[in-house]
Amino acid sequence: MAVTNSDPTLASLRWQCRRGMLELDLFLQRFLLHGYADLNQQQKRDFIEILAFPDQELLEILLGQVSATEQHINEIAEKIRQCAAL
Repeated sequence: MAVTNSDPTLASLRWQCRRGMLELDLFLQRFLLHGYADLNQQQKRDFIEILAFPDQELLEILLGQVSATEQHINEIAEKIRQCAAL
């Protein structure tokens, strides 16, 4: 299910998904378009939390080079990776 413009946080999330690294932009924008709408409320909060990570650390997590100390961050990172692989 794709994200629709009726989501009040959509504009804010689109802005937060624009990063200083092209690789992150690709991961995050694709997930926002194709995976975000399928999340439950807690997973949406987890996604917003992962957006607060510094770019380099976030990229390493999304590439699977490192694991976050919090399991819920690793779980949302896996969802982002799966969506990017589509």
